[in-house]
Amino acid sequence: MITNVERDLAIQIEAQEDLYFFSRYMFKERRKYKWRDNWHHRVVCDALMKVYRGETKRLIINIPPRYSKTELAVINFMAWCFGKTPDSEFIHVSYSAKLAANNAFQTRNLVQEESYKKVFPELQLRDDSKAKDDWRTADGGVCYSQGTGGTITGYGAGKLRSEFGGAIIIDDPHKASEARSDTIRKGVIEWFQDTLESRTNSPDTPIIVIMQRLHEEDLAGWLLDGGNGEAWEHLCLSAIQPDGSALWEAKHSIEELNRMELAAPYVFSGQYRQMPSPPAGGFFKPDNIEIVDALPVDIVREVRAWDLAASENEGDYTAAPRMVKSSDDTIYVVDMVRGQWAPGGVERTIKQTAEMDGRKVAIKLPQDPGQAGKSQAKSFIRMLSGFNVSADVVSGDKITRAQPFAAQVNVGNVKMLRGDWNKAFIEEMRNFPNGKHDDQIDGASDGYNYLLGARKRAKPSASGSRTFDD
Repeated sequence: MITNVERDLAIQIEAQEDLYFFSRYMFKERRKYKWRDNWHHRVVCDALMKVYRGETKRLIINIPPRYSKTELAVINFMAWCFGKTPDSEFIHVSYSAKLAANNAFQTRNLVQEESYKKVFPELQLRDDSKAKDDWRTADGGVCYSQGTGGTITGYGAGKLRSEFGGAIIIDDPHKASEARSDTIRKGVIEWFQDTLESRTNSPDTPIIVIMQRLHEEDLAGWLLDGGNGEAWEHLCLSAIQPDGSALWEAKHSIEELNRMELAAPYVFSGQYRQMPSPPAGGFFKPDNIEIVDALPVDIVREVRAWDLAASENEGDYTAAPRMVKSSDDTIYVVDMVRGQWAPGGVERTIKQTAEMDGRKVAIKLPQDPGQAGKSQAKSFIRMLSGFNVSADVVSGDKITRAQPFAAQVNVGNVKMLRGDWNKAFIEEMRNFPNGKHDDQIDGASDGYNYLLGARKRAKPSASGSRTFDD
């Protein structure tokens, strides 16, 4: 018969060696009921233990929200590491300084639990470790937390040695509601480059990023695309597994997940599938587009709609789909002009394209607000003398502008003439609004809106619109 002493010793040995066992044990001891664990918890713990053993230096874990990522990869992992290596130095980051401080505070509380001390009796905190966001062990260990964009001056992570001595742990660097903002998203990445990376005390100090995917160019996407020039171990956990089963049935059944995906496809694709580009179309459902080999004879209206950029060989694209409407109101996308040109190249391309299309094809141009936009529009109009040209002030965000066109795509009322440009256009639809580019979408949205309003063109133009017929 096993005595209590023998049982406690067995628990201690197992918990010291196995993060997964430690996490389950501490959960039950603290909350007085069993953790509804799942196989992915073991996988996450195994990946983290490879970090501790020095087998992984850079780790990205993409996982759905509320799937135990913070409890495992932040609170339990830091507590477990402190028990094994009391002088470890951690920097913990989240999108909110308050949230990061709360995680650090929970870690501090955990290492003071009686059940924890049964596993790691040697760990002691310094008497002056009262702050939530900055506390220390008696052996010189540090736990410092901060929000993305915050100050980390004077703090470092890890030790100047080959053995584990701490880590930088980043948990949800982006706030979900802000991830669509290019400025805010890029600001997080710049802060990572300029500030956080320099806080490693040794080349061997690990960096762990654990997050749900929110955008194609979020921090995880940037790193996986080679952004900082390092190779990253990648653990990607989709709520819907490749075989169609649920990742954590006790959390979300496959029926629940399917309902969630139907309700918000592109949000679900990022946060739950870890693919910010919806595989079957989210905002747009391009699989509903029929690709045809010829246009009908009953075309009633044609337009070439431009989305303009002025960056040569980099940045945004200039794009212009040619679109027609048949007598039954079906929309056809005929071809696509797209490239990265300097301003002079944009002008030449617009002129050459107009001459190839012929005067029967209307030309739709965007007009930036302000005097500079008016001057540019007038310059294009003079250049395109003899063509049917309209220039309209762009209003509303890109999602609002795209909604009418997306609705037609999604009900199967848009067809596409077969061409080598089809794939890029379809991919942009799949990625919208989370993709790198939306130039083709912007052009097609404006083109559709022009065709839709063609019957009304005889009336005076709305405020902010300028129509020129030379």
